Amino acid sequence: MDQQINIEQTANELESILDIVRWSVSRFNEAGLYYGHGSDNAWDEAVSLVLQLLHLPQNLPLQTGDQLFHSRLTLVEKISVIAMILRRVNERIPTAYLTNQAWFCELPFYVDERVLIPRSPFAELIQNNFDNWLTYEPLSILDLCTGGGCIAIALAYAFENAQIDAVDISTDALDVAELNISEHGLAERVFPIQSDLMSALQGQQYDLIVCNPPYVDAEDMDDLPDEYHHEPELALAAGEDGLDLVDEILRQAPEHLTDGGWLFVEVGNSEVHMPIKYPELPITWVEFENGGSGVFAINKTDLVEYWRAIQH
Repeated sequence: MDQQINIEQTANELESILDIVRWSVSRFNEAGLYYGHGSDNAWDEAVSLVLQLLHLPQNLPLQTGDQLFHSRLTLVEKISVIAMILRRVNERIPTAYLTNQAWFCELPFYVDERVLIPRSPFAELIQNNFDNWLTYEPLSILDLCTGGGCIAIALAYAFENAQIDAVDISTDALDVAELNISEHGLAERVFPIQSDLMSALQGQQYDLIVCNPPYVDAEDMDDLPDEYHHEPELALAAGEDGLDLVDEILRQAPEHLTDGGWLFVEVGNSEVHMPIKYPELPITWVEFENGGSGVFAINKTDLVEYWRAIQH
């Protein structure tokens, strides 16, 4: 049920940033919000949202941060922040869409409801430069299903000599990706391309292909919290087993990988369906130190041999 609150009366009763944050946490808990787009609890969600709305940094030193939390707000600021807090509660809009900002690999990105909010465990691989996997520096990289371009841009920071093709079927998503590419000053190294998977990439080969495709299966789609329904369904739903796109990705990849190249694909919870659908596929599941799962890796040689074996 929507929380009907007199905004001006509430604004008059609250004074400091800490007052607003505490009040927000109570409203979030009362409403039973879901967290999964950058935070995992009501306090962190409230702090992130309130500080962003006030255009304040979230990583101040402890003493400075403590002083900041006790500073008073103007009436206009309080009314504006409370109104947005109530949108988070009543409309179940994720914080990143309310502020149009999300962080990935410690980098800021513009996001809106044309793209998913970045939360992929690929961040750990990128920040570690794929150290346990690549024995070379990739010079040509494909970010397949790029969405808002977060992974492609993070890859450009990680591999400063590489050129990255950021591919998506959605022109709306690519508009957001282009905005982020421009904002990060990477227009000469990161190239947004509209394509249904790799169909528009004839003749192109890459040392590294990274793909975070839609992978939510039908059962999980039915059970998604309200917050996720603000995200584009095109970027989430992938059939009964969540693997609708994986077969085509695996078939197309050998043609587009250089010799010794690697393919990494995120399938999330649909990992459970992989052994059933591909019992002989020689993939390795990436183990993450900072949490996350559902990403597999396979090199070109093994992928070519797999397809050759099952065709005979």
